[in-house]
Amino acid sequence: MLNTLESGLNQLGVNTVAKGTCASCNKPIVGKVVTALGRTWHPEHFVCSHCGQEIGTKGFYERDGRPFCHEDYHNLFAPRCAYCSGSILDKILTAMNKTWHPAHFFCAQCGEVFGKEGHHEKDGKPYCAKDFFNMFAPKCGSCDRPVTANYLSALNSVWHPECFVCRDCRVSFESGSFFEMSGLPYCDRHYYERRGMLCEGCDKAISGRCVSALGRRFHPEHFVCAFCLKQLSNGVFVEKNDKPYCHGCLSKLSL
Repeated sequence: MLNTLESGLNQLGVNTVAKGTCASCNKPIVGKVVTALGRTWHPEHFVCSHCGQEIGTKGFYERDGRPFCHEDYHNLFAPRCAYCSGSILDKILTAMNKTWHPAHFFCAQCGEVFGKEGHHEKDGKPYCAKDFFNMFAPKCGSCDRPVTANYLSALNSVWHPECFVCRDCRVSFESGSFFEMSGLPYCDRHYYERRGMLCEGCDKAISGRCVSALGRRFHPEHFVCAFCLKQLSNGVFVEKNDKPYCHGCLSKLSL
């Protein structure tokens, strides 16, 4: 009967010669044929390997010799954005061993997309330079701003070189020596001044023996009579108008 049908169709000018064998059902293809992946298919058998929908003449993607529709191919095999987990279909950015939509690779703190300056990474998150240093860089012991380049380490803190100066006069320590008080650096003059250890006579630091008198302190050699300017031996003096005098000069002044 089949031979009779084929003969009748041939007489009507309808070609019934098989166009190949379907790669899916392995049967001859007499009518419409789809040629793809180096094989032939019945149109209804050329389907997505994942969802089973007929591909027909629509575009498709190939993976390991199997056809996939556009949606399933990208859902199954396209790289995923580390931020939104969506498929990346166009431009792709690779950073931190992950893939990203370019618009989704931004600072974890401020949300700004990175420019030419690039990014810094901390605990698996990207940061712009400003936020990275503000959040994670050590802070200067003086100005409390981030220390990002050259620095000095002293007094259990780090310092910008230009910030490591006397707390009072703001002069740098050219000799490299300084004094510490309450975790802050001072030059010798202001250190002793804050401790009340400046000589009233010469206005210089007292680091050894001193004379305490009139509510002030003196180097022994600078505690002198206000009139004759001789050193007041053994700290013996007479006070008048808040000034020290030896007994002899005070007697003369009293005449």
